Amino acid sequence: MPIVTRRDLLAASAGLAVAATMPSNLPAKDPVAAPFGFCLNTSTIRGQKLPITEIVDLAAKAGYDAIEPWLGELQNFVTKGGILKDLGKRIADAGLKVESSIGFAKWIVDDDAVRKQGLDEAKRDMEMVLAIGGKRIAAPPAGATEQANMNLNAIADRYKALAEVGAKVGVIPEVEVWGFSKTLSKLGETVLVAMESAHPQACVLPDIYHLFKGGSGFEGLKMLQGKAIGIFHVNDYPQDKDAKAIKDADRVFPGDGVAPLSQVFRTLREIGYKGMLSLELFNPEYYKRDAFEVLKTGLEKTKAAVAASL
Repeated sequence: MPIVTRRDLLAASAGLAVAATMPSNLPAKDPVAAPFGFCLNTSTIRGQKLPITEIVDLAAKAGYDAIEPWLGELQNFVTKGGILKDLGKRIADAGLKVESSIGFAKWIVDDDAVRKQGLDEAKRDMEMVLAIGGKRIAAPPAGATEQANMNLNAIADRYKALAEVGAKVGVIPEVEVWGFSKTLSKLGETVLVAMESAHPQACVLPDIYHLFKGGSGFEGLKMLQGKAIGIFHVNDYPQDKDAKAIKDADRVFPGDGVAPLSQVFRTLREIGYKGMLSLELFNPEYYKRDAFEVLKTGLEKTKAAVAASL
């Protein structure tokens, strides 16, 4: 066997020291982003009326980590002859994930027949999401927005039924806060539904705009654990709109309004949320702009708002 001399050991040590100072070929994690990822909810450029394939390409070019498509876009894609598995490959090849998706199945309503149809619709939606590699789907109170004083324990049982459908398919439904709704307008109501469902995959979907619109505010986020949140919708709201008057179309880029974003992002870090911040806007002024410009601006402003919270 070869004899290793002291000179050999010194040479080897010097080599290791040099290697340690050389830049790594692996990309460093953006310290501003940590522990979050950045996702595009496709409503942000809905007004430009682009096909989902082009939205995928633009989102990747702009630098997003993931997309959150709406089921209507997937249905349009299939109607025009598209194959969902091919779309999923295109998304993955672009370096994107499908962290969540937006559907409106009526899983929550009192009418048994309508609710059964809602669960069937949710199953079909989940199967489409799964086909493109998706993980989750929003579960807003669609069909119950004008109904007040619904029994939250009954809603929890209905959410559990929805979550069981999701468990079989492989897609997790997220109970979504809708601030304008008479049902599940509050973070606390939404969390109660998820908690009392007693389903192991139960989670909620909060949104800056909806927390303001529904009057919950942002202190309640401190009561959660990060793993209780499936995805978090980010946006901002202008100073001249109160909660009663504000509409979806009034949402603005993060940092362009008066929402306490630094407080929110600090809270999310404190509770251990390590998921995506999904930019969801419906601003008609942004729909008049170049789609890529909107996506790039939205991502830059979201990252700047996160950086300001450090």
